[in-house]
Amino acid sequence: MNNLAVIPARSGSKGLKHKNLKQLNGIPLLGHTIIAAQKSEMFSCVHLSTDSQEYAETGMEYGADASFLRDAALATDSAGSWDVVRWVVEKFEERGRCFDTIALLQPTSPLRMAADISKAYRLFVQKEANMVVSVCEMDHSPLWSNTLPEDLSMEEFEDPSLSDTPRQELPTYYRMNGAIYIVKTDFLFSGKPIYGERSYAYIMDKKRSIDIDDELDFLLAETILNSIQA
Repeated sequence: MNNLAVIPARSGSKGLKHKNLKQLNGIPLLGHTIIAAQKSEMFSCVHLSTDSQEYAETGMEYGADASFLRDAALATDSAGSWDVVRWVVEKFEERGRCFDTIALLQPTSPLRMAADISKAYRLFVQKEANMVVSVCEMDHSPLWSNTLPEDLSMEEFEDPSLSDTPRQELPTYYRMNGAIYIVKTDFLFSGKPIYGERSYAYIMDKKRSIDIDDELDFLLAETILNSIQA
């Protein structure tokens, strides 16, 4: 298949300023994702979608395509990731390049490995999927969570039927970790729910599932990366 990777890296970031260029073990955050995408050998093109010439130049240093900058209307806080991906695909089609699948690879997941990408694609092919999304096991069961009233009362916080249930006997819950999204191009433009029919989960290890939004996330990623490389 002719596969496109889209790495979205707009310049505005409120949680951690210019996080996509922040150095993680000597490599800018966006560089980790570009490297993983290239090493996976899954893509005809690895495109960095950014509104910043500086980001584009950094991406090209690591081998990404950044031949056009993102439209300003898609570089705001309210712009959706899939809107960005559709726009990128349309820009390539205007240039005569078409792709069978698109992988959305967020630069805020720097611990995602090339092997994760290739295994997710293998699952995509095996399942004849429209969509594959990476997930990881949740740290704590949501069954032991609840909302709190204004007076902070704990009277009805716990479900009595679960009070004596060992953690090991609770069902396993997963969350989307933001690292890998693979979708058929025609399905993306079909107007159908993106996580609808023939959509499957690729399970990743929790330690590779850090999604960097703030300084604490960055420190966790740095610590884990150092432990892996030690």
